[in-house]
Amino acid sequence: MSKLDNIPVRHQPTEAAGRKRTNPLAHVFDELVKFCQSRSMFMLHYCTGCGAIELPPAMTSRFDMERLGIQPMVTPRQADILLITGYVSIKTLKRIILTYEQMQSPKYVIGICSCTVNGGMYWQSYATAKVLKDYLPVDVYIAGCMPRPEAVISGMRELMSDIKSGRAQNWKRYYENYDHYLGNQQKLFGEDWQTPTDIIAEARHYGLMTDRTLGEHTALLEKHQRPLEALEMRLSAREKQKT
Repeated sequence: MSKLDNIPVRHQPTEAAGRKRTNPLAHVFDELVKFCQSRSMFMLHYCTGCGAIELPPAMTSRFDMERLGIQPMVTPRQADILLITGYVSIKTLKRIILTYEQMQSPKYVIGICSCTVNGGMYWQSYATAKVLKDYLPVDVYIAGCMPRPEAVISGMRELMSDIKSGRAQNWKRYYENYDHYLGNQQKLFGEDWQTPTDIIAEARHYGLMTDRTLGEHTALLEKHQRPLEALEMRLSAREKQKT
């Protein structure tokens, strides 16, 4: 059983949230902001497997996903939703984590196809990551092999409803339980696994540091972590002769 099975998915209000607000206008626009966020979502679809074939029909004229305010984006920095569409190989998972960590918060993950739930037809493969939620917090699963465009639209609507009501808070779990997620990543990639994103600094920035943010796995990260270095560009001997 995962250590996170006993952690509530929905965000629990903090003690500070229950205090009487001194400024009555401080949160007057909260509901409007949540409504706008739910109706203007940019998705980055990481086409990891065969589930990606159902996205073009969902986006084009018959089902027209854009009428709901959902449209594709080309970079993680501009995206709100990360779509994982099919089986996830271990090599691909590295890129998924790197992409997720580059997205601005709040951010949401949708797992499409049964492969993201339990490995699907690849559950016996040594080269695939079976359960996506062990490595990233997943907001919505859309099961099927493959789910039809109607199911994709339904899953999107569910996420929109959670954002509008303020229930879509799973992105906070990555910061609050970072040591757990990092530990599962290190089991696959080795103890020297790292990405350029400083998740611990971001957890402090968002006020989401808990006793589960740091631990034995983040200690390993600090031991092996090294600063980013600029790529060194060198001319080959043939190119030098040309110049």
